[in-house]
Amino acid sequence: MDGTVLVADDDRTIRTVLTQALTRAGCKVHATSSLVTLMRWVEEGKGDLVISDVIMPDGNGLETLPKIAEERPGLPVIVISAQNTIMTAIQAAEADAYDYLPKPFDLPDLMKRASKALETKRRAPATRPSSGEPSGESDDLPLVGRTPVMQALYRLVARVMNTDLAVLITGESGTGKSLIARAIHDFSDRRTLPFVVAGAEEMAAIDGPATVLAKARGGSVLFDEVADLEPETQGRIVRMLDALSDTAPRVMATCQGNLMQKMESGAFRQDLFYRLSGVTLNVPSLRERVDDIPLLAEHFLARAERDGTGTRRFSPQAMELIRAYSWPGNVRQLENTIRRLVFTSSEEEIGRAEVEMVLGNQPEIEPLVGGGDTEKLSASVAKHLRRYFDLHGGVLPPPGLYQRILREVEIPLIEIALDATGGNQAKCADLLGINRNTLRKKITDLDIRVTRRRKLM
Repeated sequence: MDGTVLVADDDRTIRTVLTQALTRAGCKVHATSSLVTLMRWVEEGKGDLVISDVIMPDGNGLETLPKIAEERPGLPVIVISAQNTIMTAIQAAEADAYDYLPKPFDLPDLMKRASKALETKRRAPATRPSSGEPSGESDDLPLVGRTPVMQALYRLVARVMNTDLAVLITGESGTGKSLIARAIHDFSDRRTLPFVVAGAEEMAAIDGPATVLAKARGGSVLFDEVADLEPETQGRIVRMLDALSDTAPRVMATCQGNLMQKMESGAFRQDLFYRLSGVTLNVPSLRERVDDIPLLAEHFLARAERDGTGTRRFSPQAMELIRAYSWPGNVRQLENTIRRLVFTSSEEEIGRAEVEMVLGNQPEIEPLVGGGDTEKLSASVAKHLRRYFDLHGGVLPPPGLYQRILREVEIPLIEIALDATGGNQAKCADLLGINRNTLRKKITDLDIRVTRRRKLM
């Protein structure tokens, strides 16, 4: 690595670490805790790369970026920030930053990005519209997270924001797919134009496509949960997209399941799939970003306080339980749960007992999900159990795990076996290889409903 790097950060430790790492890599380094000093160096022509924090004692690093670009066009700037929200990534992209990394950052990753920035000739800054403010308050977007999967999503959103590519947003229910779509629109060049959500019912009407286009007026159109659309509606959307003009709206779509699998199985039109999947953004579930759960919880408490419900905080034990829960309903379930706790708690500190009343005594276990037709059941169970242990962040799950896991497998096994044998308990017991009295006891203990019917097997 060769070049001079200007480092601006008010944290002495970070300045020291970056100075040592960059020097060892062969760079010259100038480090400062002041944006004024940084700008003086830039104006003097020093530096081939800038690495700058956002919040500094004498200003905002993002607000300094346009000044750097004006003074030294093409000088790359890598922004590092402890403000781990999607807004920071978007604002960094809008300010024409070369790259953005959250704190705490991975040093080898930062070094790779710095090396690439020094080797790559920086493109000329794009002209951005001066009119039109993004709608909504940035703090109201619950797109908060410092985990690598969320930061990667933020950076991808910032990159595709001002393109015309169609965007397919996938993820489980409650992860915030529609919020991602709204953020892409609200901080893009189309922000002053309408944002239209087109549901299945509206698109099923004969004049649905024409109505949607008339409402959008060149803004953005979001097709919500496209996997649920009937084949006729899918065809109507294909014809609509094929007839779009140069002033057409930006097209986005959301989907809970794997749309490619649905397309390959014939349940979704191939031509529509390729028209919608210009760029695919996957919004991770809370199970994939457990470390963000406390951050989101605090965010929702702060929002409740702004709404006038009073100050609330979680005890360490309560937060531990919240973090360990599996949150099958994802961010939406977390938000609703915290809202309920805020309204029902009589004390400023919300304790573990109050959280247990809402969530139960242990984390919920997800349904077993296989990895495809060729995956053995044991591999699927092992994958599920590893994820269950990971949910606890290095802390052992509550006692009684063996019986809880057996119950999770036993109930569907007996129910499916009973269904296959038409509710005949003698045949079901023989199929399972257990005593008939044992089967009866399990049916009673597990509260399994038995329906007798004729079944040809």
